[in-house]
Amino acid sequence: MTGAAADRLLYGCMGLGGSWDDSPYTAADIDHAEAAVGAALDAGITAFDHADIYRYGKSEAVFGEVLARTPGLRERITLQGKCGIRLPEGGRPGHYDLRGPSILRRVEESLARLRTDSLDVLLLHRPDPLARPEEIAEALGSLHRQGLVRQFGVSNMSAAQIAHLQARLDVPLVVNQLEMSLGRRDWVEAGVLVNTAAAASNGFPHGTVEYCSANGIRLQAWGALAQGRFTGSKPTPAGDLVSRLAADRGTTPETILLWWLQRHPAGIAPVIGTARPERIAACRDAALREPELTHEEWYGLWIAARGAPLP
Repeated sequence: MTGAAADRLLYGCMGLGGSWDDSPYTAADIDHAEAAVGAALDAGITAFDHADIYRYGKSEAVFGEVLARTPGLRERITLQGKCGIRLPEGGRPGHYDLRGPSILRRVEESLARLRTDSLDVLLLHRPDPLARPEEIAEALGSLHRQGLVRQFGVSNMSAAQIAHLQARLDVPLVVNQLEMSLGRRDWVEAGVLVNTAAAASNGFPHGTVEYCSANGIRLQAWGALAQGRFTGSKPTPAGDLVSRLAADRGTTPETILLWWLQRHPAGIAPVIGTARPERIAACRDAALREPELTHEEWYGLWIAARGAPLP
């Protein structure tokens, strides 16, 4: 497997590009993006995750400016994009759009903003209830034949949704990106709550992790650092344990959180979304070292975060 589908850690570019509106980006926004990209590269991260909606396209645009400033950088990294969400505009509501022509148009616009000829991976950002799988298949096949996209995947989809789509595609789906972290644990809770009363309150589609693992679909975890919940200044039992394990391993609390995901046998690749260079640097060991958590330590983190024993 090549491209972002094979990387241990990805940098999520949602925080780049300035404000969440359609105002122009600034020279300071470009400098900020360049600092974040440089910090990611210094931390051993060479895969960058985008979406056409991030900062109304400005995340892609400032990244394209960084590529233009740095000859040869595009050849050293993998670029992953997403499409399928339309933001509200004028009187039009926000909605999902996986119509074939829309996919083609969104990719063309992303490539222009990123100043590149191709994406290494394209993800369908969210399920579109009105989507026609045959139309999606035609669009993805066209992008692949033209060399505009090398690999494909999905985001925020269940096993059943992936199987339904894959049955119509000639290209394999190699990624499923889901919210997964020590703070968002429903993906792992679903497996142990089977045959318990608590199962009904867990909304994660049971079997999705197993389906992806069995079918060679790499799981990527967005929100992997749990929005700083376990690495902030406010003490919590789980945060205290994260800090102790980090000190024992000579690493950072951020790395422990990422190792908790990477230690899972499904081979989860975390996506880190912070735009702060110092926090990006704190993730370095997760990119360069194998997870150094024992079986018992992994469970200890889980139990501390859930605040209750396992069933």
